[in-house]
Amino acid sequence: MKAAIVESVGKVVVGEVPDPAPGPREVVVEVAACGLCGTDLHIRQGEFAPTLPVVPGHEFAGTVVERGRDVTGLALGDRVAVDPSLHCHECRQCRAGRGNMCERWAAIGVTTAGGAAQYALAPAANCVRLPDHVRTQDAALIEPLSCAVRGYDVLRARLGAHVLIYGSGTMGLMMLELAKRTGAASVDVVDVNPRRLATAARLGVSGSAAGADELDRPEGWDVVIDATGNPGAIQDGLDRVAKAGTFLQFGVADYATRVTIDPYRIYNQEITITGSMAVLHSYERAAELFAAGVLDPEVFISDRLPLDDYPLALDRFAAGLGRKIVVVP
Repeated sequence: MKAAIVESVGKVVVGEVPDPAPGPREVVVEVAACGLCGTDLHIRQGEFAPTLPVVPGHEFAGTVVERGRDVTGLALGDRVAVDPSLHCHECRQCRAGRGNMCERWAAIGVTTAGGAAQYALAPAANCVRLPDHVRTQDAALIEPLSCAVRGYDVLRARLGAHVLIYGSGTMGLMMLELAKRTGAASVDVVDVNPRRLATAARLGVSGSAAGADELDRPEGWDVVIDATGNPGAIQDGLDRVAKAGTFLQFGVADYATRVTIDPYRIYNQEITITGSMAVLHSYERAAELFAAGVLDPEVFISDRLPLDDYPLALDRFAAGLGRKIVVVP
């Protein structure tokens, strides 16, 4: 079958790989669409995947075309979205219910072959059926939405909060949509990319600007979310948190990124600094929210490119062009 392959650091090609064969509790999914995200850029840089080569693609949906002998909950022809999380269920973190902190953490499309291919292998337990009105080609958005849902689980957002989001790419826009639906009093967005900022304004924001100084909230924001991973944005965001507020590190920063904190201010103003890692008990809820129309796929998906153009799609994403880019096998 045809697949995108990260062969070595910085080298991505499209070529032939063996067809997947399901184990007893696995299914083969014919991929309808696979989304790209910042994690894929890190994989290209050799940062996340423990070994290369690897077929990337952890945001995907498709149709079940083959199943293992012990699979009973899925039928051939079922349309599914796939949670890429692979937990060991044995380590201390898994036993405590924190599978996203699994000491043997793995994920489809990160540590094992993923959905940037014609076919992908997945545990049957990781597949969520799609209702009839949800297009399979749009359902690649469910995985990033599930990360955003996890972010809001961590925030435990209060009604009436004033929220500031750094970044209006896919993840920033998803956090915007969830902020609007969790009772925020205001939601402001900061981004240096005017086209992305225009999309945030289109979705409905209280304020949007290239820098937080342009927004009128000198007392700061109750919730500040970084959805960029950019050290400058993170540093600025930490300084914008209001008293008793919370800063959420949601964007994926480079390993070497460092910022400065003010320990006395954190103590004196009771500021919370926290993070949100991937998916945890949030995938099925995200699928239900998606089916309920929390996101408009036509707004979020800017590019649908053939699988042959995967290297080009990755370059476009790295250059900050478009919003969510998906490849279609």
